[in-house]
Amino acid sequence: MESLSLSRRAAPSQAGILEGMNPSEYNAKNPLTLFIIQMTIIIVTCRLLHWPLSKLRQPRVIAEVIGVSCWVGPTVMGRIPNFNESIFPAQSKPLLSVVANLGLVLFLFLVGLEVDIRMLIANLRIALSVGAAGMMLPFGLGAAISYGLYNQFSGDPGTKDVGFGVFVLFIGVAMAITAFPVLARILTELKLLQSSVGTIVLSAGVGNDVVGWILLALTVALVNAGTGLTALYVLLIAVGWTLFLIYVVRPGLLWMLNRSGSLENGPTQAMVALTLFLVLASAFFTDIIGVHAIFGGFLVGLICPHEGGFAIRLTEKIEDLVSVLFLPLYFALSGLNTDIGLLNGGLVWGYVIGVIAIAFFGKIAGGTLAARVNGLVWRESFTIGVLMSCKGLVELIVLNIGLQAGIISQRVFTIFVVMALVTTFATTPLVEWLYPPWYQKKLAAWKRGEIDWDGNRLIDDEDSLNRLAKEKSEIFRINKMTMLLRLESLPGLFTFINLLGGDYQAPRPKVHKTKQRQMANIEEETSESSQAITKEASHKRPLEVDGLRILELTQRTSTVMKVSEVDEFTDRDPVLNVFRTFGRLNHLAVSAGISVAPESSFAEVLVSRAADRSSELLLVPWSETGAVTDPQDTQMASTENRFTSSVHNQFISKVLNMSSCNTAILVDRGFGGMEKNLTRTSSLHSLRSRRNVNLDSPQAPVADPSHHIFFPYFGGEDDKLALWFVLQLTGNPNVTATIVHVVYKKDATTKVPELTAPSAARTASSARRDLPRGLSSSNIPTVSKDESGNIPSESTSAEDPFFNSFANTLPPAIADRVLCETVETNQVLRYTLVRACEELGASRKNAGDLLVIGRGAKEARAHIRQELVGVLSALEHPVGAGTELRKCLGDVAEAAIVANVKASVLVVQAGLGASATAGPKAADQGLEVTRVPSVEMDE
Repeated sequence: MESLSLSRRAAPSQAGILEGMNPSEYNAKNPLTLFIIQMTIIIVTCRLLHWPLSKLRQPRVIAEVIGVSCWVGPTVMGRIPNFNESIFPAQSKPLLSVVANLGLVLFLFLVGLEVDIRMLIANLRIALSVGAAGMMLPFGLGAAISYGLYNQFSGDPGTKDVGFGVFVLFIGVAMAITAFPVLARILTELKLLQSSVGTIVLSAGVGNDVVGWILLALTVALVNAGTGLTALYVLLIAVGWTLFLIYVVRPGLLWMLNRSGSLENGPTQAMVALTLFLVLASAFFTDIIGVHAIFGGFLVGLICPHEGGFAIRLTEKIEDLVSVLFLPLYFALSGLNTDIGLLNGGLVWGYVIGVIAIAFFGKIAGGTLAARVNGLVWRESFTIGVLMSCKGLVELIVLNIGLQAGIISQRVFTIFVVMALVTTFATTPLVEWLYPPWYQKKLAAWKRGEIDWDGNRLIDDEDSLNRLAKEKSEIFRINKMTMLLRLESLPGLFTFINLLGGDYQAPRPKVHKTKQRQMANIEEETSESSQAITKEASHKRPLEVDGLRILELTQRTSTVMKVSEVDEFTDRDPVLNVFRTFGRLNHLAVSAGISVAPESSFAEVLVSRAADRSSELLLVPWSETGAVTDPQDTQMASTENRFTSSVHNQFISKVLNMSSCNTAILVDRGFGGMEKNLTRTSSLHSLRSRRNVNLDSPQAPVADPSHHIFFPYFGGEDDKLALWFVLQLTGNPNVTATIVHVVYKKDATTKVPELTAPSAARTASSARRDLPRGLSSSNIPTVSKDESGNIPSESTSAEDPFFNSFANTLPPAIADRVLCETVETNQVLRYTLVRACEELGASRKNAGDLLVIGRGAKEARAHIRQELVGVLSALEHPVGAGTELRKCLGDVAEAAIVANVKASVLVVQAGLGASATAGPKAADQGLEVTRVPSVEMDE
């Protein structure tokens, strides 16, 4: 009976905490409970500390090092009574170590995938010189200080009796290594990843990383080997294994990847399993021969192909699990060995300062001198040196390997952890100070020969420049444009640029070469006329269109890797290939490219691209889903946030505010004949209905390829540009246009029909899911008042010389397709909307109509804003589309969108210095003009 009761007490509890189980108590038979508690504390601490540090533009590794290595370890939380004994008992550390080291192997595999040898080869001379100088000088200085470290701390507990040569080799590697993965994140944060400085640093970092890991493997082999001969055997076997992976395993892996289609379509599940098996097998082999297991994972990463984006797609599948779960665990294990309390003497702190000084001086001096020798200016060279001094998590991995191998003591380990923290933390602010954006602009202008070193323009005769611009501005015609390419917006964009290109004279029909002799006489008779036609067509300048596709650059390794392989992405991107094909088939001179940038920099990248190409128009399509980037799954994309997305509205506002060239925002609502369904619901009934529709059935071609444009002209620079823009669009014979000069007059007698909300909006607000719902009354438009509290409402003049000259001298070729009118009314906005509803959407079989509106942000139109309040109330949407969209596109465009005008909307903004004030008489002369932009320099 007594033995039965003892067995019951010994039996594990099945009811858990309900029977009094303590979840934080380690149980060897069920270690998962405590392991989950440990993971939760580590990951939450890391994420919480990353938020304030991210405001200082520090990479996540700083939060991992500080939050996990120091915070969770004995330095901070370890000083809480019984914390380590309860949460991190000694019995639980083996499991924590196994999981952490498995994650470390996978992380080094990702580092190997990230290393692209092609980048090193492309910048071989400067990369080798910067990398070599950035390693040799700190290695030599590290060897010097290692003499004192060895004599002072070699007898500390936990160290093996290693020779001084091995200790010097390890300290030299710890001083010389550069954190290649962290460098890429810092360059991303500072927007330098695609600059010349970023390219040089990453190229040098590749060689630095490879050499550093080789030297570290040599150090570990020397420590683990009993004799020098054994160490030689270990190194030879490691070299043989590397050659085996390169010349035997890699060709076989490539054959299997090609056979399974993984290079073209991304790795299949079987190929992912095979690759991970190779990682574990290689790690196992390098571990059993006396070299650390991480080198095996790193080698497999190096041999994985980058062709077809395989390395990037493989990284995407496993990087989140490694960076979110495994790496913090490794840093926690490292943190348990970091104790700032061991730095308890003046001599120790002297070594701390010495190690930090040598780490900074060696790296910065070596990298700076090498960069300067290769022709870079001093400030660029210093920036490269500072970036090369970044240590990051690679340094911690090196230190942990040395600690586990018994090369260094816990005290020396802590000294070098402090050095890694200081150098990594200081990298970002030092680079911001040395290489700010204004200096980057100045240096770029100086290298282009636009200014001298003091910032003075090299073009002295500004009058001649202005005179040239004036001579060219007799007529404004868009010949060069840049557009943002989005997959969902391609139909509308293609239709638009096809119209903008005008009417292209088709070439003569071809004749088979064997029948040319039979038609020789006919050719002679018609040669003069055919040559005239050919000459006329050849003189017609094709529209030059530059398409830019922007991919989001995040902190993920895979997106950083895309930057180094952006040329391959440009060649095989389906959107760019479709765009190029469309251009070639439609007599357009097209160019296309991809830029990888943070989402916050999309507007800057797009505007810079247009400026670099000297574009006369920047065309940006409004998102169909409210997302700045293309949705990952187009089937799940929704139009509910189309006009309410704060991120997208801010992106459009930044583009309009930053752009110095003419800019147009296209809100596509069926332009090109493809109807946009703005009332899609996600009910189960609608989903079932969609499944029953045969989506593969052929779509009938557009019966009527015509387009009708309605343009309300109010005056101002934006409207003048839009007027010329409409004139160019009507150069296509399938386009007709109605242009109305809408004049505000207080005592006008023109009657305007009542404006009513669309019938669908009366039944349910969900019928317009693209409009906001539940916005506060603060989004209702407000009218600014003057000092006396009155609303300014000055009447405008019907005598607009520019518009009158335009209407009276239309080119004969388009006179029959364009109607110009002048209307005086005291309800400008209501008249515009009613007239737009009458003019547009009358034919459902045509290729889509277009409402062109000048943004008018610089013109004060208080009468329109005052009228907007009543118009939105009549449309049963008092808040309209929200304050942000109103600031982006203007009052008239917002009213047109809310009124559900059955046409696409094009909002036009004139660029800085755009000249659109010439009389239309020049249009008869067929002149084409390129505006000469002014060069501005930030001092």
